[in-house]
Amino acid sequence: MANSIPTPPIDTRMEATQGACPFRGTRMGGAAGSEPQLDHWWPNRLKVEILHQNPAQANPLAKGFDQAAAIADLDVDALWADIRSFLHTPVAWWPADYDNYGPQMVRMTWHSAGTYRIADGRGGAGQGMQRFAPINSWWDNGNTDKSRRLLLPIKQKYGAALGWADLIALAGTVALQDMGLPLQGFAFGREDAWGADRATYWGPEGWNGKPVGEVPAGPREGHPNQMVTRTLRWEGAVDEDHYDLENPLGASHQSLIYVDPEGPNGNGNALESARDIRETFSRMAMNDEETVALIAGGHAFGKSHGMTDPQEIGPAPEGAPLRAMGLGWQNPNGTGFAQYTMTNGIEGSWTPDPTRWDNSYLENLFKFEWVQTTSPAGALQWTPADPNAPKTPDAHEPGKMNDLMMMTSDIALIRDPAYRAICEHFLEDFDAFTTAFSKAWHKLIHRDMGPKSRYLGPNVGPDFIWQDPLPDVDHPLIEAAEVADLKRRVLDSGTPVSDLVAVAWASASTYRHSDKRGGANGARLRLHPLRGWAVNAPDRLDRVLATLEGIKADFDANAAGGKKVSMADLIVLAGCAAVEQAAQDGGHDITVDFVPGRTDATDEMTDPEQMDYLQPVADGFRNYHNPDVRFDVPLEHLFLDRAALLTLTAPEWTALTGGLRVLGQNFDGSDHGVFTDRPGTLSNDFFRVLVSMDYEWKPRDDSESLFDLVERDGGAQRYTATRCDLVFGANSELRQVAEMYSADDGNARLVQDFAAAWHKVMMLDRYDVPQARQRAVSFC
Repeated sequence: MANSIPTPPIDTRMEATQGACPFRGTRMGGAAGSEPQLDHWWPNRLKVEILHQNPAQANPLAKGFDQAAAIADLDVDALWADIRSFLHTPVAWWPADYDNYGPQMVRMTWHSAGTYRIADGRGGAGQGMQRFAPINSWWDNGNTDKSRRLLLPIKQKYGAALGWADLIALAGTVALQDMGLPLQGFAFGREDAWGADRATYWGPEGWNGKPVGEVPAGPREGHPNQMVTRTLRWEGAVDEDHYDLENPLGASHQSLIYVDPEGPNGNGNALESARDIRETFSRMAMNDEETVALIAGGHAFGKSHGMTDPQEIGPAPEGAPLRAMGLGWQNPNGTGFAQYTMTNGIEGSWTPDPTRWDNSYLENLFKFEWVQTTSPAGALQWTPADPNAPKTPDAHEPGKMNDLMMMTSDIALIRDPAYRAICEHFLEDFDAFTTAFSKAWHKLIHRDMGPKSRYLGPNVGPDFIWQDPLPDVDHPLIEAAEVADLKRRVLDSGTPVSDLVAVAWASASTYRHSDKRGGANGARLRLHPLRGWAVNAPDRLDRVLATLEGIKADFDANAAGGKKVSMADLIVLAGCAAVEQAAQDGGHDITVDFVPGRTDATDEMTDPEQMDYLQPVADGFRNYHNPDVRFDVPLEHLFLDRAALLTLTAPEWTALTGGLRVLGQNFDGSDHGVFTDRPGTLSNDFFRVLVSMDYEWKPRDDSESLFDLVERDGGAQRYTATRCDLVFGANSELRQVAEMYSADDGNARLVQDFAAAWHKVMMLDRYDVPQARQRAVSFC
């Protein structure tokens, strides 16, 4: 590759590159297929590399940095004071609206946290992903790059103890308090990513390129959102009967955090805007009251910007020239900032005092008749019909007064009956509005942090049910002797090994690392709605839980020293005992690590509606998919996504799948992928059959979702399989791992690797146990 530099002039490249590095002739804007990228050649390939994102090698703090200890030593009061001082200190290269950076910081924080979506837990403020593509270059995030750059001196002062993810969330929170909103608290502890997120699916649209289902950009020439591809994400017609936003997406269009502020596709229709708002905010785990509180509360501050023709704005940060040093959306009009600022194209403020917490947003919304008009940039917005309505001061020109402004998404709050009723309540009771907004903001910026045990800092706020609370341990924990005794009782109960494994896996595999929810701690498998999920085989689950509850009751009544075992611990321990027995049946004596200390949640600690979002629509580990949900991607891609949510590496994913198959873990008891003559024994049989050339796989129909394994010599059928089985032999990267496990020495390796990966999944939600100690404190 070194001999390809320097690059010859374009008009001589083809001649000059004959026999040289094949990438030498590739240039931006070349013909499709000329790019040296796998995704251009095979767009439907399984992207196994997403399992190995954000590696330690990319993190300069990976070795020896203790975030919790650093935050414990952080002078939070001084940090808070520094941020408050910054909010009122002018910076020449980017002057603040109204001489207060507070509203700008609130927008940055909101847009960082607001990417969260409850369907798969992805997005949110947790890793500071607003710093990286594609989020840093979404049109809706215009000029948030300036907000983060303004904060750089504070980040530099406090160094590694103050991560970007925490600082982005904190800056807007301090700003709200500075402008008069009482807070619920603030938790530190978000862990910064060090590279772009390549796993999250943000939508089907092309990036200023090839759209899916393209629709007109709006009724006006020069509409600001013409700068990005605008496409519908709704399946079917947009009406009361067909309004289904593609799962798991949380925004109505690419490059938006929630909805188009001008109405769907810029149509100015407030009722349709309300429909968009309800769908997208509910996908962010917000109910109607929280939605109104966030919109009305957020729009009590600051202004929107639309003073420049959007066609004049330069490229987003990822497309900006090198000299821009990471800043995008360069504006050639006037100074390029202050009164010339351009973001979403709408111009103006909602209130007469945009830097003070008050109720004037709702007062104005109800008091005046609002009529449609357009901004200087050509965007739809609304202004009072009454020419005597109060004005709002200009953000930069002293003495100048401007008309008030509302967006179509604001008018939606008084056109939708349910939203209007909430607005009327908040209008009449400002204290109730204040409390609702404060709580909704706290939820917005903490929703993806997981249980409260992960919160760090001196004032983390009160408890909320959306944090999936757990009781404290109130009894002595079991130790080695009790662990051995409980294992014996479980195995002597006559419960099949496969059933014990199934229940433990069902409990722990609800975990998703995206928002740190789910997992075995709490044993919510015992509660509604998890107990009734089809994927958990409710009849089998009831039988096993009844047996384990009996063992627990007898143990708790008779154990010495007041020791007790929680159902959460016993479910995991029973699975560990079963894995050990399955390995022993295959000739391998192993010890599966077990760490006690889990507790049992109650119905009062569980929000069924929010918990139901953890129910998988597809789970390749158990060969499950919900037939009522239409899948637009092959099931193996959804399987990969589930492995990613469990933080598995490719070898861990492979080992777990092969082991679970021979242990008979299909949710419906089918034989798909159970490539063994000794089910219930932990062995490498799955891999030996999978990679063997003695068989061929024949799809049962054109969908190629179910296959028969037949002998090449004679054609006799031996096994059946799904796509989630065959992918480990068909995908080139996974096949290398499968072949290793299929070897003569692969059996022992598979047993050991399965046990290690099993323990990892059982411990994913054990934030009470430092990761470095998880194996060291094992009692087995």
